[in-house]
Amino acid sequence: MRKTLAVRTVLAITLAGATLVPAAPAFADDPPAGADLRADVDRDGSVDVAGDTDNAGEDGWNTARGAVFLPNIDDDTKRCKSTGPGGRRLSDAKLAKCNDAADTKVNGTADAADLARLRTVAMSALGDGATGIVKVTGAGAKYTRLFVKRAGGWTVVKPTTRLSAGELRDGVELGIEGKDVVRDKAVWDGTAVVSLKVSPGDGGAATTDSVTLHAAPLLTHHHLQQTQRVLVTELRGNSGYERTQRKFVKTLERRVAQAGISTPLVKFKNSAEGDIWAQDFLEPGYLTMAGPGGTPQGMRVMIRSAQPDRPAGREVFETLRGRDVGAVQVKLGRGLQGSTLDSMGNLETIPPYEHNGRSYPAGRIIMGEQKNVHLKPVKAMRTMLASQGMQNPLLLDTSWLHVGHVDEFVQFLPADTPRGWRIAVADPDAGLRLLKDAKAAGHGSAKMFSFKGTADTPAPRETINQVLANREIVADNALAARRIAANLKTLKGETGVTDAEVVRVPALFTRGSFEGGDLTRTPRLTRLGASAGALDAVREYGQQRNLRGAAAAAPVMTSAYIPGAVNGVVLGKDRYLAPKQWGPVIGGKDIFTEAVNSVYRSAGMRISYIDDYETYHLGMGEVHCGTNTLRDISSPWWKR
Repeated sequence: MRKTLAVRTVLAITLAGATLVPAAPAFADDPPAGADLRADVDRDGSVDVAGDTDNAGEDGWNTARGAVFLPNIDDDTKRCKSTGPGGRRLSDAKLAKCNDAADTKVNGTADAADLARLRTVAMSALGDGATGIVKVTGAGAKYTRLFVKRAGGWTVVKPTTRLSAGELRDGVELGIEGKDVVRDKAVWDGTAVVSLKVSPGDGGAATTDSVTLHAAPLLTHHHLQQTQRVLVTELRGNSGYERTQRKFVKTLERRVAQAGISTPLVKFKNSAEGDIWAQDFLEPGYLTMAGPGGTPQGMRVMIRSAQPDRPAGREVFETLRGRDVGAVQVKLGRGLQGSTLDSMGNLETIPPYEHNGRSYPAGRIIMGEQKNVHLKPVKAMRTMLASQGMQNPLLLDTSWLHVGHVDEFVQFLPADTPRGWRIAVADPDAGLRLLKDAKAAGHGSAKMFSFKGTADTPAPRETINQVLANREIVADNALAARRIAANLKTLKGETGVTDAEVVRVPALFTRGSFEGGDLTRTPRLTRLGASAGALDAVREYGQQRNLRGAAAAAPVMTSAYIPGAVNGVVLGKDRYLAPKQWGPVIGGKDIFTEAVNSVYRSAGMRISYIDDYETYHLGMGEVHCGTNTLRDISSPWWKR
């Protein structure tokens, strides 16, 4: 807000009988009577000092208007290290401290591009004794850093920094960076107020102006953003399981290329612990502001899962952090360590929507909670995500799932509809109908699984008749159908989606045992998170709280029986990668594959498959759980 305490009207200076007329200012209007500081309020990628487009509304901020700056947490020159003396791995805390905002330098042209620009309107009539002071006031001073551009390059603004009369006459270019993302809006809401004070130096009163900026929100991807790169863990070693995993990676490379994605896979190889769940130990996000021409300028930000005993999360710093890629972690640790709810497969994003007067132009996060034991994802993560002010997390009930992740039963598909997307959900009723129809047609003795088995993994032997005769598995799927219906009701109420916009994908669930049959759920690696005992911890928590008696202490928890087709990867607007079904083969065709094909094709998706049976499926996950995606961030979140 500009406050003029004195007006300097001298337009010419008489010296030794000569009249010296100042050079024409860089703006068409009369020179300002006082301090005038501008930022990119209209988000067109430049700071207007000639007109008023970046003056009106400079004291406020909302999602549609107001200057934005970047938390500058990438590592444009790859100077951050992951090891210390003697090659020892840095602690998690030290690993997270290094980024471009950790020093007082501008580290090259790429780093300079991450500075949000401010300019002072040239004050051509100032005398030689004039000086200026620029600073960030209020809470934002702790979380931001100012630079001034001078002949020698960008120089950090210190409390002792003064802008000279010559600089103020010409107009000064400033840059601001954030030192961190917004973590808790109750502590800092992302606002930075930059003030300029100009003292004329001739005994006249000083004038001041200020402008309000806001940190770019940390956003997560949604499926309307085009996939640009796929991430996966590639195991080393020569065991049968490790070779099977590498075979999966090779197949994934082909499927990704077939979907038109030419960039190579990112292959994590530092997970000595064998953590193959690339969806779970990180969540890709992004930060953007208006850059040159109004196109977004920003960086990807990898969000580490809040699991203290999951060292694979260090990949966000050790492998991914670099030019235009930053990484963040919340405080690791909680009372229930290694909770599966804190895996990032338990975080998905509804595409942009408006409903009942509420707008989510960048989409909205969904996460699962264990309602039966009142357990939610760690508070520090939920607080950080909600504090961005754009994608306030919606919690769904996943207490009926063994792993408890939302990606096990729901996903969002691009669609050629007014809304632009559909909801896809797993449909246990449809899965059971497939089996019942097969039995009615005389195929009840057909094997439930067409997987032939390998040296490491025996082939299941149960038949369709045995599955349908098993009360437990029928009950498990009735439970799953009820819980999915309840979650779908919540999603429809929040988004306005209608039944016509719901894609129902045949599925089957089981709690993990099969009396009288051959099914056993003894995976080599579980997806329960960092801790293999996470489920026991959840049950112990319920017992300690004595919540709802035995049902809360030992809840029924299920996972996919047939590989979960809904737990696949959206590779493009019309390209979908699903886990190979390995269902009953009747008449030479896998009845689950045929049904899944029909559903996705009717939704406008071209579907392909990848075998994840021995790697992810038996580990209580699917292809989506074992991969991750970097998506296009070129669409401005401030426009829709």
